[in-house]
Amino acid sequence: MKPALLSARPAAMPASDDSPKPSTAAASAVRLFPLPSLVMFPHVIQPLHVFEPRYCDLLEDALSSDRTIAMVMLQPGWENDYDGRPPIAPVACQTKIVAHERLPTGRHNILIRGLKRIAIRQELPPALSFRMAEVEPLDDYYPSSGCASSGARRTDVQRRILELARQLLPDSEALHEQLDELLAGEASLGMLTDVFAFTLGFSTTIKQQLLTECNVDRRADILEEKLLDLARRLESSGDLLTDFPPRFSLN
Repeated sequence: MKPALLSARPAAMPASDDSPKPSTAAASAVRLFPLPSLVMFPHVIQPLHVFEPRYCDLLEDALSSDRTIAMVMLQPGWENDYDGRPPIAPVACQTKIVAHERLPTGRHNILIRGLKRIAIRQELPPALSFRMAEVEPLDDYYPSSGCASSGARRTDVQRRILELARQLLPDSEALHEQLDELLAGEASLGMLTDVFAFTLGFSTTIKQQLLTECNVDRRADILEEKLLDLARRLESSGDLLTDFPPRFSLN
């Protein structure tokens, strides 16, 4: 199974606003797939190798219905209760299974595509082998203070982020072709921040911070700051980012 690196579906730019509006969508129940070392984002693709019985149950349930799974980070200290219900991050990413391979061993290889941020409102009682929760969608929003100047600032921030990302990405022709295709699709600043937050070599703590931030201007500022830090560290060490494309994540 050869994964694509980025989703081919660019997101439309949401309407500007000064503050986030509560979602009008009712809370819905989702399947939770908690992992300690993966932060998933909208617009990107991730391969997973599924083998734990409870997550095989989760996968079968998803495949028989809407094919969606909520990927969520385990909080620090999860090792003490991994087989139970250790604490999870309050913001997750709703994903959709876009490819599935059933192995003779009973294990599975899947590809998931990130769909949207979701806020976990409450976990449901443990009636199944896997965890479920009620969630609400979290939309990107763009503060509109000084609309014309805000648009110019975002264009400038996007240009700087792209320049930094091109410097940090491995010298892969296929990867840069995908990046060019992404830009040709008029990707929003929110989409670009998600793609680079996922693909570059940040810690899971930083990735979770970027996933949690729905204000696109703030998220872009955080990302630019972290990209500059990463570039300085790599320059001083003489290393390059080598863990790309993202490896299979094991449950």
